[in-house]
Amino acid sequence: MDAVEHRFVHVNGINIHVAEAGPVNGPVILFIHGFPELWYSWRYQIVALASLGYRAIAPDMRGYGDTDAPADPQSYTCLHIVGDLIGLLDAVAPQQEKVFVVGHDWGAYIAWYLCLFRPDRVKALVNLSVAFAPRNPKRKPTEGMRAVYGDDYYVCRIQEPGDIEAEFAELGTEKIMKEFLTYRNPGPLLLPKGKAFSRPSETPLVLPSWFSEEDVQYYINKFEKKGFTGGLNYYRIVDRNWELTAPWTGAEVKVPVKFIVGDQDLTYNTFGTKDFIEKGGFKKAVPFLEEVVIMEGVGHFLNEEKPEEINKHIYDFFQKF
Repeated sequence: MDAVEHRFVHVNGINIHVAEAGPVNGPVILFIHGFPELWYSWRYQIVALASLGYRAIAPDMRGYGDTDAPADPQSYTCLHIVGDLIGLLDAVAPQQEKVFVVGHDWGAYIAWYLCLFRPDRVKALVNLSVAFAPRNPKRKPTEGMRAVYGDDYYVCRIQEPGDIEAEFAELGTEKIMKEFLTYRNPGPLLLPKGKAFSRPSETPLVLPSWFSEEDVQYYINKFEKKGFTGGLNYYRIVDRNWELTAPWTGAEVKVPVKFIVGDQDLTYNTFGTKDFIEKGGFKKAVPFLEEVVIMEGVGHFLNEEKPEEINKHIYDFFQKF
């Protein structure tokens, strides 16, 4: 980690904290994290890919870590976030017309949008955990979520600004971070009001072998300073994203893609994703999808749980280009 450099770049009206490693003129890999994560979520990938000759670039996304967090939820639309990334690439890799991209969780959502809006900037994409979801012009996302999983579904619970933050404050940052980062239930994540992350006394929260107290403390320190609101605003804007992306209804993702997901990941086991992947819907929406990897016995945070395997998947795929 000593080889990782840190700097701030002012783009798109905000200051973005960026972690970088690898040869300055190496081909760039842009790593995009999700919730509740930071650039740090890519620590294993940054070091490994940098040692293989790539320039690894991992920002704290808008609202997270040491990057600015605008107060208005409307400042977190997919257009704002993709705008941040294009501005970042223009600043840190001005000589590279196209870059490689790796996304996870919300970072994967953003990576799909990046490829939809600006395919001219992406050589190839490795996306983790979240498959591309074609826009449904008939119903807003939160309406569909409530219809399937009810008001306690986590995205629905997050919608009211300040509500879930107050509950998180009562539980404490340490408990919230550990609960999220160790979550392995393949079913839908429900956060009943007043009972979020309640667990029986006989099932204490234990960190997995691949996640140290030192690791979790890094997250705790950053989220105690910044709070959760910036990251939660990504969820609060899903219906607005749906409105803004109406021009892309039916559009396909036309960059080379490799997709990796754990079979214990809630994203793989909800909303018909498994069938969407297995029965051809995914390939139809992403025609240059070259490979789908289902990792057995692996949960949501696969880049941290199985770093060596993920590093190899990324390297093997990008080497083709």
